[in-house]
Amino acid sequence: MDEADKVWMNGTFVDWSDAKVHVLTHALHYGTAVFEGIRCYETKHGAVVFRLQDHVRRLLNSAKIYMMPLPYTADTIVQAVKDLVRVNRMNECYIRPIAYYDYGVMGLNPLSNRVSLAIASWKWGAYLGEDASKRGVRCTVSSWRRIDPQTLPPQAKSSANYANGVLAKIEAVKSGYDEAIMLNSIGLVCEGTGENIFRVKNHCLTTPPASAGILRGITRDTITQLAADLNIDHRYLDISREELYTADELFLCGTAAELTPINEVDGRKIGDGDWPVTRRLQSAYSDAVHGVELKHSQWLEHLR
Repeated sequence: MDEADKVWMNGTFVDWSDAKVHVLTHALHYGTAVFEGIRCYETKHGAVVFRLQDHVRRLLNSAKIYMMPLPYTADTIVQAVKDLVRVNRMNECYIRPIAYYDYGVMGLNPLSNRVSLAIASWKWGAYLGEDASKRGVRCTVSSWRRIDPQTLPPQAKSSANYANGVLAKIEAVKSGYDEAIMLNSIGLVCEGTGENIFRVKNHCLTTPPASAGILRGITRDTITQLAADLNIDHRYLDISREELYTADELFLCGTAAELTPINEVDGRKIGDGDWPVTRRLQSAYSDAVHGVELKHSQWLEHLR
């Protein structure tokens, strides 16, 4: 990991090496934490944080689902993120706010424990590999099913939920793949281990609906809006496993992964390496996050 100078913890900037929690912190034992992944990009008008307000809103909603009383307002968190990026003197970086039940009473009931908030930033390149956005990645359908909404709330970006994705990711990597695609409990396509998924067939762009048990990704929402701008037919539709194999194009998307084409699923080649719809959306996304196009300038949070 590329270490930065400071981490924001409960309203104070501390040295990176001093950003520590107690070994008996509740979240470490029971997964009682919610977090966000955010990116800061360099533009000709200076550094901007992409869709910061939306990320903070989702963080607060995740905390609400887990009945986690955050002691900070949305405005305070937004300002803390911007201050941290400035303090660490970064023009481009990844940002990770995490709220968690802190050290206190052990046991499954966390409600009497303090809720803490930390925000870290560091330089993090392409999540699935530096050339993944060009060449694509190899995926496998995981034997692990995505958590069911009746088991854990998928709309909360909770640390507990990601144990599910960790198992699928390990399985995929151990089998020689770059990433896993997860099905839901009834066998429909859900998402990657940390990304949403899109399919292109006959020039129509589809992605699983929220009812499939996905996390409503902010990058996913960005893609659907950019598709509308480009007059690309797009729909929220359930996708079966075999429809992955017969797709003209597939891609994963998320704050960390951005837009990453899938070139293979379970040994089946996807497309011919050209991926015209994916390439158009990659270009539009890059223009949006770097402030090249101004139609969605409200997505860009300047540091000032």
